[in-house]
Amino acid sequence: MERGEAQLEELLRAMHAAAAQGEFEKAAQLRDRISILRGLPGDAPESDIDPSGLVRQKPGAMGLGTSRQQVTPPPGWKPPKKPDLMTTGRKRGRKEPN
Repeated sequence: MERGEAQLEELLRAMHAAAAQGEFEKAAQLRDRISILRGLPGDAPESDIDPSGLVRQKPGAMGLGTSRQQVTPPPGWKPPKKPDLMTTGRKRGRKEPN
C-alpha cells in the first residue's frame, strides 16, 4: 500500500471514529481533507504534500484573511459608545428669528 493510500485510510478511520463519537464537525473537516487528497494528481510526490492545513474555501469568500474562522479584536479594544437617539441630529445654539 502506498503512503498516500495509507494516509487516506488513516483519515477515513479517524472520520468514522469522530462520527461515532458524535463529533460531526471534526468528521466533516476530515471528509473535506479526504476529498481534497483524492483530487490531487497521481504523479504528485507524496513528500511535497502536507494536508494538515488544507481547508476548502466557502463559496463567496475570497481574498486575504477569509480563511480565518473568527476575527478577534486587538487587546484592550472597546466598542464605541452608541449615540443617544434623543439628541442625535439636533443642532445646538440655534436661535429663532425675532
